[in-house]
Amino acid sequence: MKQTAYLAVFALAGLLAATVLPSRLQAQTNPTEKPFVSGGRIEMHLDGGDYEVRAGATNRIRVTLSGNTAGAKVVLNTNGTHADLAVTNTPHNNFHALIEVPAMADLRIQLSAGNLVTGAIRGNKDIESHAGNAEISVGNPNDYARVNASVNAGNIDADAFGSSTGGLFRSFKWSGPGKFLIHAHLGAGNLTLQK
Repeated sequence: MKQTAYLAVFALAGLLAATVLPSRLQAQTNPTEKPFVSGGRIEMHLDGGDYEVRAGATNRIRVTLSGNTAGAKVVLNTNGTHADLAVTNTPHNNFHALIEVPAMADLRIQLSAGNLVTGAIRGNKDIESHAGNAEISVGNPNDYARVNASVNAGNIDADAFGSSTGGLFRSFKWSGPGKFLIHAHLGAGNLTLQK
C-alpha cells in the first residue's frame, strides 16, 4: 500500500514537471535573425510590451524574446538596404524583446503600447508610441540636424539637448550642425532623450 502511494506521488510529480517545464522553456525563445547592411533602414511594427533596441556586435538584425512569450510572433524580412520587422500577438504582461541591429541604421519604430529603450545607434530615428515610456540614447547631440519631440500627456526630458518640459501637449524642437533627424511622439508617457 505504501509503495503504491509513493508511486502515485512520484507519477504526479512527474506529470506536474512535464506541464510546468514547457512554460519555463518559454522564458527565452530562440532568436530570429538575419544579416543586414550597416546604414540601412529598419522599420519596426511592435505590439505592446517592453522593448530594448541596441547595437549588436555584427551587421545583423537579431530578435530575442523573453518573459511571457506565449503566442508572440516575429516576422523579419530584409531586402537590400531595407528591413521590415513585426512583433505581433504579444501577451499583455511580462513580455520582453531585445532587438539588436547594426551600430549604424535608420530606425522607424511604431509601438502600440509599452516601454522602449534604444541604445546610441547612429542614424535617423522616427519613433511613435500610443502609450508608455521611451528612453532614447542619442549619442553625440552634434550628429543631429533637427530634433522634433512631442507628447500629448507626459514629460519630455531632453537632457542631451539641454531642455525639459511636462504637462499636456508638450513639444520640443532643436537644430544642430549634424545630418541625422529625430522625430519622437508619445500619446501618453514620458520621453527621455539622453546622451
